[in-house]
Order: sequence, then structure tokens, then C-alpha cells
Amino acid sequence: MFCKTSDNLSIYYEKQGNSASSETIVFLNGLTQSTLSWGLVTPYFGSNYNIILLDFIFQGQSDKTGNWRNFDTHAADLKYVLDQERISKVHVVGLSYGSLVAQHFAVLYPHYLNKIVLVSTFAHKTPYYEAVELSWWRALESGGYNLMLDIMLPSVLSEAYFANPLIPISAMKEMRKESNQNSEAIFNLMRATKERRDYRKELEKIKTPTLVIQGEKDLLLPVHLANEVHLHISGSKFIVVKNAGHTLNIEHVHEVCAYIKDFL
Repeated sequence: MFCKTSDNLSIYYEKQGNSASSETIVFLNGLTQSTLSWGLVTPYFGSNYNIILLDFIFQGQSDKTGNWRNFDTHAADLKYVLDQERISKVHVVGLSYGSLVAQHFAVLYPHYLNKIVLVSTFAHKTPYYEAVELSWWRALESGGYNLMLDIMLPSVLSEAYFANPLIPISAMKEMRKESNQNSEAIFNLMRATKERRDYRKELEKIKTPTLVIQGEKDLLLPVHLANEVHLHISGSKFIVVKNAGHTLNIEHVHEVCAYIKDFL
């Protein structure tokens, strides 16, 4: 299904799960992901929840034209989808890039929210993160999306995952390429994180019940960054997943989904 945004672009979304349920969960993708990325997660929730998956503008089957979007605009795009579906209350689960959209949505549109789950998240960038981000940017410029994926995967998957991958690395790369990403679209998505200011003070406005989940072995976003998010959201809960990396929709899935279900 598609929904028009305020600038007349088409955002793609899917409805899954139990359409008769009174509760809805929205899952928000990571940077290079798409609605395909939640295939291991949604079976844990499908019987009890109505599920919305969406591709941000510049991702998957959504439009890839127009100017780059900041996280406030991504959050507004989610609001348009919910309004089109006449859904007034949701739980939002955001992973990495999607967790930043969830943060902004919680600040701007708190009346839509029941609970939020921020997975592999952060509120400000460290020099290390900026160096990694720059390496992805330069890989994209010099070798395109394939080279960027080669550079990216070691920083978003744990060593344990490489030793025993649930999804083979080659299959994962193909799945991400099949999500119709291209270099220009990725540049536009990355621009949002590149331009994002320190958001820690804004997080203090969030009153929605919040769970923060972080992988112990996340190389891209070390645990202390997620802990800062937790400390700036009053009453939030914080869970560290042992021996897990960054991409927690394919690592330690059963454990992560159990934490989410218990919280919701």
C-alpha cells in the first residue's frame, strides 16, 4: 500500500498480523533496510497485534526523489501513514536509523503513542561514529552501494554472528540490494544523521513509556551511547543483550522479541 506525504511523495507500507487486534505495532527500519528486514521478528507478534511495516522515503519501495529528509520529516511521514489507516494509538519499535525516527516521533506526536522501543540507538554522535559514517560515505562515492555494504557489515554485526550467521552474509547482502537501494538514495538517508544535532535535551520531553535495548558487542554504537538515551528519558527501562551486535532484528531475535513482548 502507499500513502502520500506532504510533498506528494509515495511512502510504501504493509499491514500484517492480526487486523482484528485493538493494538498496533509499527516497526521502523535501519538505514539500509526495508520492510523485508523484519521477517524474523513479525512472527513473534502477528497473532496478537496489528502490524505496520514501512519504507522511509529513499528506502525499499517508497519514492527516491526529492530533497533529503531530516528526522522530523520522517516522523511526519509516519503520521501520514497512521492517519490514512485511521490509527490513533500505536506502539513503535525502531531499530538504529528507525530508532531516531521513533525518538523524533515521540517528541513531536506523543498523543499517538502507547509505548516505544528504541533498539540500537543513540542521541549524539561520537568522533568514532563520525569516522565510521565518513568511511561509509567515501565507500559509497568511490565504489557504490556494494562497497559500502562490504565496509558496513563488520561494524553492524557481532563477531559471534559471523561465526554462526542466522542468515548467510551473502544472502543478507543480496536482500539489501533487492530492497532497491541506490547510492543517491543512501546519500539522502545518511544526510539526516550527518546533519542531526545532539538530541539529548529533546529526549527529556518524552513521557511515553520507553524501553531501550542495546547489544553488548555493538561496535558502531557502544552501550554507553544507548545508556545516555535511557538516562535522558524519565522512567525508561534499559536492557543490554549479551554478546549481541548492532543489528538486533537478525541477532538474538528470540531474546530481543521476548524483551519487547514483556514490555508491551
